[in-house]
Amino acid sequence: MRTVYWEDNRLKMIDQRLLPNALEIVAYQSHQEVAKAIQDMVVRGAPAIGAAAGFGLALAVNESVSTSTSELLTDLQNAAATLRSARPTAVNLAWALDRILKKVSGFHGDANQFRQVILDEAQRIADEDVAINKRMAEHGAALIQDGDTVIHHCNTGALATVDWGTALGVIRTAHEQGKHVHVLVDETRPRLQGARLTAWELEQYHIPYEIISDNMAGYFLRNGKAQEVFFGADRVTANGDVANKIGTYMLALAAHDNDVPAYSVVPTSTIDLSLAHGGLIPIEERNQDEVLGIEFHGARVAPKNAKARNPAFDVTPNRLITAIVTENGIVYPPYEVNLPKFVNRKS
Repeated sequence: MRTVYWEDNRLKMIDQRLLPNALEIVAYQSHQEVAKAIQDMVVRGAPAIGAAAGFGLALAVNESVSTSTSELLTDLQNAAATLRSARPTAVNLAWALDRILKKVSGFHGDANQFRQVILDEAQRIADEDVAINKRMAEHGAALIQDGDTVIHHCNTGALATVDWGTALGVIRTAHEQGKHVHVLVDETRPRLQGARLTAWELEQYHIPYEIISDNMAGYFLRNGKAQEVFFGADRVTANGDVANKIGTYMLALAAHDNDVPAYSVVPTSTIDLSLAHGGLIPIEERNQDEVLGIEFHGARVAPKNAKARNPAFDVTPNRLITAIVTENGIVYPPYEVNLPKFVNRKS
């Protein structure tokens, strides 16, 4: 089962808010519904968001009653603006929208052909994601040795992509190669994508794991109980700075202080060479209720009048990143020199 797929002229997705307690498929018929699903994290993970946005454009032109390609293009551009604003940090969202808009720029044909071109390109984005993830996983699995324990942050598996996964896809591939891998799963607060989603995926793959709270990672790293740290990214800048789920920076700091390699696993579509460094990445701040709504023994933890801050991502500076794994190979520093080579390399 894919996380995101097109069926019966509708976009269908796993509702990731319900896992691990229920596996439910939801269907969408309008691009506005898709934008809200992205914002509400029905779908999450940079590659999955990009694929969902692509299919959202296919829905937008199906919704349109326009009969000329020029009018359809206007409707498409308006829909792209709505989808683009859903979540600002993950570059794959804008990348997928721009790729489809470029595909139909200067299009010559009738309205039905216009619609079909958009759907075909959205499907191509989804299919390519699966193939890219599997190539990326093969490269990354070489970094894991038999018997290693890996700390993994957030969720980067099939749920975060169309299928297979980025960082968790690497772990899955190493496991399928016969390597004995144990995973320490960061809970990844406040939405607990590690405890809810990564743990659930690891159970499907029969990979041994234990859940740890985010602030336990330093203990295991200092005591030699983890050999690698793996995480994904929502955007990588030209100098190798990595924006990823909040808590990644602290994890990378602890890994660096204990000489444990930290790897970011990303498709080249997540690498944004237009931004010089991570300080230029827009960081999404989400509703404070995600932090304040946590309960303990059935009661809310925080005082009634408490306020909270909730940045969804942080930026890990390139000096803390041992290597960046892509579908075109493993990129080592200096990233300013090497990242463009891998982004532009033909697979």
